[in-house]
Amino acid sequence: MSPFTAPVELSRAYRLLTHGPTVLVSARHAGVDDVMAAAWACALDFDPPKLTVVLDKASRTRELIERSGRFAIQVPTVAQLGLVNHVGNHSLHEQPDKLVQAGVETFDLDGKDLPLVAGCSAWLACELIAEPHNQSVHDLFIGEVVAAWADTRVFRDGRWHFEDADHSWRSLHHVAGGHYYAIGEAIE
Repeated sequence: MSPFTAPVELSRAYRLLTHGPTVLVSARHAGVDDVMAAAWACALDFDPPKLTVVLDKASRTRELIERSGRFAIQVPTVAQLGLVNHVGNHSLHEQPDKLVQAGVETFDLDGKDLPLVAGCSAWLACELIAEPHNQSVHDLFIGEVVAAWADTRVFRDGRWHFEDADHSWRSLHHVAGGHYYAIGEAIE
């Protein structure tokens, strides 16, 4: 064992794995749109493509997803840090004008009836795969990706090109406690 190896409190062990990209989760139902930030999202399968995201029971976005059966996952950029912080720390339940306050602009694509957040580097439209037990007990939601888009300034030819893009296009990585990193340099 290295002299630099130290134990990590089990209550903070999740932080060892939560440096994947922070995402924005958006949903719409009955004319209500919401967007929230989530750090616990993960690819699940290739064909058909699926992903998972953890959504707290108190979030309005979760309620909209459960009612509509669809949601979008977006990859926000460094330039959107303020927006990400705002939608991640305020609930539509307590702040009905949360999206306006955060400066969230949305758009629709391909008739998916989902509020997609402008300025992100990637968008994934998902249909909810209902798993009531996982949703209730673990707050874990599974989505089948039914459409995806990316900004070619940072994603093209099937891969990310952060090294060629302006620093503001890098993805955000929340590591808990209000601390973020931006994705680093490419290593070949």
